[in-house]
Amino acid sequence: MTSRAVTSDGSGIAERNSGRHSYGASVSPGGHAFAYIVDDGTGYPRAAQRTLHRDGAGPMRAVELPCPGPVRTLIHSPDGHWLACEVAPGGGEHHQVWIVTTDPDDPAAIRVGAPEDLAAGNHTTGYATVQLIGWDANRVLLSAIEPDATAHALMVDPLTREVTDLDARVGGHLVDSWKGAALLRVGPRGYREMLLLRRDSVIPLLPNDPGASTDQGVILDQGYEHASLLFPGFGLAGRDRDLDSVQALVRSDFDAVYPRLLAIDVGRDGIRFTVLAQRSGYGLDEFAISNDQSTVAILWNNKGRSELQVMTLPERTLHPPIELPGTVVGELSISASGSLIAMTVQAPDMAPTVGLINWREGLWTPIDHGRTTPTDGTGPELVEFFARDGMPLSGWLYRPESHGTVPRVPGRALIYFHGGPEAQARPEYSFLFPALLEAGITVFAANVRGSGGFGRLFSHADDRYGRYAGINDAADCATFLIREGHAAPNHIACAGRSYGGYLTLACLTFHADMFVAGVSICGMSDLESFFSNTEPWIAVAAYTKYGHPEADSELLRDLSPIHRISELRAPLLVIHGRHDTNVPVSESEQIVEQAKALGARADLILFPDEGHEIVKRDNQQALTAALRQWIVDAFSTAAAAR
Repeated sequence: MTSRAVTSDGSGIAERNSGRHSYGASVSPGGHAFAYIVDDGTGYPRAAQRTLHRDGAGPMRAVELPCPGPVRTLIHSPDGHWLACEVAPGGGEHHQVWIVTTDPDDPAAIRVGAPEDLAAGNHTTGYATVQLIGWDANRVLLSAIEPDATAHALMVDPLTREVTDLDARVGGHLVDSWKGAALLRVGPRGYREMLLLRRDSVIPLLPNDPGASTDQGVILDQGYEHASLLFPGFGLAGRDRDLDSVQALVRSDFDAVYPRLLAIDVGRDGIRFTVLAQRSGYGLDEFAISNDQSTVAILWNNKGRSELQVMTLPERTLHPPIELPGTVVGELSISASGSLIAMTVQAPDMAPTVGLINWREGLWTPIDHGRTTPTDGTGPELVEFFARDGMPLSGWLYRPESHGTVPRVPGRALIYFHGGPEAQARPEYSFLFPALLEAGITVFAANVRGSGGFGRLFSHADDRYGRYAGINDAADCATFLIREGHAAPNHIACAGRSYGGYLTLACLTFHADMFVAGVSICGMSDLESFFSNTEPWIAVAAYTKYGHPEADSELLRDLSPIHRISELRAPLLVIHGRHDTNVPVSESEQIVEQAKALGARADLILFPDEGHEIVKRDNQQALTAALRQWIVDAFSTAAAAR
């Protein structure tokens, strides 16, 4: 199948999406330097290092890696000597991990989890992808996945290349390792449990709670008394302390509606846990604990907005929320003493930017011209309503009149669906939305059932046969916009990426009369062929969400937009990255081919240097220009037909 190339239309898209973006910071243990991911618009996002002082950050020093592709994650070793970087070659799903030193005069880069490491670990097959987890002293922690989805929990010494394989199982994922104990996450999406591996024993940390997820964890260092003091009343402190016990902090929604922070002790008297931090109506997004275990940075999610708090140990004091310069925060990193916290900050009018705060002094360090105080500008509005079956829905409404002085074109709106489906529409930066708003189009970033951030029931509400209701939610979003006067009938388009791309295709085929255009970015068109062609480790984790390809084949077929393609009425634009093996390119190619065969207007754009995410700035600009033109043309055609 042929696909067309696109270029920016020169209408200001490049200017709006210019400037340096930064994210994914790792603070050096001593707090005197940090590394982060930089996107300056000249290619793939790359790693860089900078020193820190009280007046700000030193000059940026690029990390040279012999692997073309976006850097996804980077983490310092506990002694600050090493920096590990996870890279996605060509933007694809087959990742590599490289290690460099923090010495500015040392240009060497060492690949770990590479074929030469397999022999050292006595493995006979190669790894399809390698994910960076963290460090256990001077050994880097990896989750290395074979082509058949067997995941190995590895420790690799970057100097000797000695490999220790802690565990191997389908669907496993190493979470942490420290001094002979390891945490392993097992189970598919939405049903994840945490195991403690120690001395050939495998111990579940929490009782079975179907539908719960325990997915982030840290093993506490028994060299500190903080761990034993987390469990008052259990006889674990002082002379009675169980020196053979293991303590950990985990993020879990076990026995709860929202995720919370739990402290768990595994000792000679069994397993016990206590709730360390929770807030009514708030979910725990993530946490980070300092190496000296005195400080825990806690990031809450309140209907999409972030709140950052600090807990000091061992007294378990939860300090008041820290004022943030943006609406959405993530990717926490904390110094060894707990004074300095790094994070990625963003807002609708603020591209992702690294923020650094000495929370004890209340001192923000500006990075790359990022702001350190909240904006006074008008942002999107959180709106809430009900689906046809009474399920509460919500989303973020972006009005053109609140975006500068551009007047709203009466009745024109686009509903944008996030991926996952466990992701969440939040008041964050989007390279797409400003161009639509400037064209006078209202944008509604929807949270249909299955979205994260709203509790366990809501996130599981679209599992398997609940998918039909999730598709109806998309149509109910359109009905809401019409009812509230934000859009007119026959003037609503839809778009989305990944699962949002699937939902876009479902909107155009299950509710064909409600939408005048659609743009699917890296979306599934046939759930059966998706399971056949995606990476095996992705398929194994997705059965609980969509259905099993054998046991639920009829369901998958009926939910696949390609089998309803005869219902398509609206013009369809499909966009994909050539290196995508998460949702294979064939998912886009086949839906466009069948649509054209039936005489529908459909087009395909392929980016040859991207994968499941479109990360290069020039490609984002081209995507934005193409999407906007497609939607504007469809609205004009619909208006002329009235």
